Amino acid sequence: MPKALCIGELLIDFVSTTPDVTLAEAPGFVKAPGGAPANVAVGLAKLGIDTGFIGKVGADAFGDFLTETLQQNSVDTTCLIAGEASRTTLAFVATRSDGMKDITFYRHPGADIQLSPDEVDADYIRAAEIFHYGSVSLSHSPSREATLKAIHCAKAAGAFVSYDPNLRLMLWDDAGDAKHWSWEVMQYADVVKISEEEWEFVTGDVALGPGIKRILGLGVALLVVTLGERGCYYTNSTAEGYVDGYAVDVVDTLGAGDAFVAAMLSQLIQHENIQSLDTARLHAIMRYANAAGALATRKVGVIPALPTPSEIANFLEKYNTH
Repeated sequence: MPKALCIGELLIDFVSTTPDVTLAEAPGFVKAPGGAPANVAVGLAKLGIDTGFIGKVGADAFGDFLTETLQQNSVDTTCLIAGEASRTTLAFVATRSDGMKDITFYRHPGADIQLSPDEVDADYIRAAEIFHYGSVSLSHSPSREATLKAIHCAKAAGAFVSYDPNLRLMLWDDAGDAKHWSWEVMQYADVVKISEEEWEFVTGDVALGPGIKRILGLGVALLVVTLGERGCYYTNSTAEGYVDGYAVDVVDTLGAGDAFVAAMLSQLIQHENIQSLDTARLHAIMRYANAAGALATRKVGVIPALPTPSEIANFLEKYNTH
């Protein structure tokens, strides 16, 4: 059984070949496997952690491509289902040099939201030490109920639980529902990663202070706010700080946050109690995660850009000598 599990969307990103043009103006697109939880699964596998993915794709050519991509990257696909009822979800992405995301999804409905609770293997989840989820699979039924079942199962089994809202409001029928469910599942997480661009919507505040207090008050052991090229902020109640990002030649920012999460988790699981970690250790973990995020921006498409341990180590060594 895999040590780490991720549940949620697995889809095709069609990334525009020309930056800073609209989707309508883009002359062409590069096909890239994607979906935030799937990206994290591959990121963990590339970092040497036995990882599996729980989700659903269509019984079509794109679904076959995605399944093969995970398998080629050493991700266990025992609980990845190919459904006959709907097509694999697609996303068209207009790349922007400012790091913002312009995405249109083709999901009416997509296979990713057709995962049902009875297709979730509780024994598979109970055997995992790490469990990661997002909010996209909560946007519609039956994947919402399937995700909730998996979260409760992982929590009850004592897994280390990780949550990245990865909000995509265009996938929700109602913004109020998106906010409700993004909070509803936060209480189960040991570590929460939220991007700066999501912060105001999720917390209702521009400043970090009130939202930090509310999130940690749910019992979250570690909160991380990613700040793009500026790095990240972290707090575990007893220690907090900012860690600068790394300046690199950016090709595509899509998936940088997923690379960050995978790298962060690969380091956090080496510690039994993350609330006891001091500033120095957390700073080192966040530097490692920032490096992974930076490396992931240097290629088009997420999965091909996710770094290995040696690539992160070489990057950090090179960066620290300049």
